[in-house]
Amino acid sequence: MGPIARIIAIVAGLAGGTVFSQAPEFAQQYRQRIGGAIDELRVIVEDFHRQAAEHQLDRQQALNTYAQSSDDFLRGRGVSMQSTIARYETLLSQQLKLGTATLVAKPFVLMGEPDDVVFANTLRDFVPGVPISFAGLVWAAIGFVIAWIVAALLGFGVRRVVRGRRTSPLVR
Repeated sequence: MGPIARIIAIVAGLAGGTVFSQAPEFAQQYRQRIGGAIDELRVIVEDFHRQAAEHQLDRQQALNTYAQSSDDFLRGRGVSMQSTIARYETLLSQQLKLGTATLVAKPFVLMGEPDDVVFANTLRDFVPGVPISFAGLVWAAIGFVIAWIVAALLGFGVRRVVRGRRTSPLVR
């Protein structure tokens, strides 16, 4: 492998490492969004259960009442409510799996069964966990320049000391 190929391989590896290093942070932000979605869905589902109980109905009986209605609107609301309950339970299950998975495994759990809405919103608002934003790159560049200057000065100082000893009449 030639020197240019090695440089390209290193750059590609660094880029791939940077991108893949974001998987745990993405999973964490996704998990936080799931928590928010669950909180909102819980309000709806608990309200539905409370209203059903006020009429001496369990969940399934209340959904059946919607389904058996002659009114298209009420049948549609029943289907919508059933979908809401199913999504709530799916998100609860995924939250549990994400909560019990190791940090390394969380992205794999997420890839297994992501919620389309939560995933899309997480991706839209994702903030990287390493400084690859513009501000992060600026600070990385500043740090790079400062470290380069310090290393160069230290290297220059060491070379000067070594040269000074070689030319010194005391060192032979």
